[in-house]
Amino acid sequence: MNWHAVRAIYRFEMARTFRTIGESILSPVLTTSLYFVVFGAAIGARMGEVGGVSYGAFIIPGLIMLSLLNESISNAAFGIYMPKWAGTIFELLSAPVGWVEAVLGYVGAAASKSVMLGLLILVTARFFVDYDIAHPLAMVLFLVLTAVSFSLFGFIIGLWATDFQKLQIIPLMVMTPLTFLGGAFYSIDMLPPVWQKIALFNPVVYLISGFRWSFFGQSDVDVVVSFAAIIGFLVVCLATVRAIFRSGWRLKA
Repeated sequence: MNWHAVRAIYRFEMARTFRTIGESILSPVLTTSLYFVVFGAAIGARMGEVGGVSYGAFIIPGLIMLSLLNESISNAAFGIYMPKWAGTIFELLSAPVGWVEAVLGYVGAAASKSVMLGLLILVTARFFVDYDIAHPLAMVLFLVLTAVSFSLFGFIIGLWATDFQKLQIIPLMVMTPLTFLGGAFYSIDMLPPVWQKIALFNPVVYLISGFRWSFFGQSDVDVVVSFAAIIGFLVVCLATVRAIFRSGWRLKA
């Protein structure tokens, strides 16, 4: 294992984040704060409780996931796409750096940014609503697993993309709608029976449900199923990245 390479890639990516801290950190936190103001305060005051939890507190896991998924994908995709666009990817491929070191560096940095952002949003939520975390260790585990898995997914998108427009297709046109329809602002138990069954085909439902369980001890889907879903997705993404580096697809063109 070339730990010097891992450290160099990781430090470079983290330094880029702090050079653009407004866009990387402050903008998502402010956007989420607006959600708390609109949904938590204005609408939440009329909603009452959902499953014995105030609506303002109920939407916290969903809002964190909404930011976490998009930021994980975008950070990792942009991180690996820029070397491709600038042509410096060939220096990485010709150096004694394997796919594992590249993944640890790029994905590790993207996941670190996402976890940092998730924790900042969690702290920010305290200014708007009171909440308790029933299972803090499970919450951290879900946060880290989701950040790593979707950073890997973003890494794949960055390898696949051939222009800057394609980097935004999945986060904006796929992940955001799936998150809004995945129970970020409501429980799927509130839906008609037919739509409850349809919602179970949305993979984001399992992420939000498991993450919400770590806060309130209640979920729409069995927490074991949620853990299995995120771990399965992580394994699939790892296998995909390994296959891409072994074949050189979109790397050596």
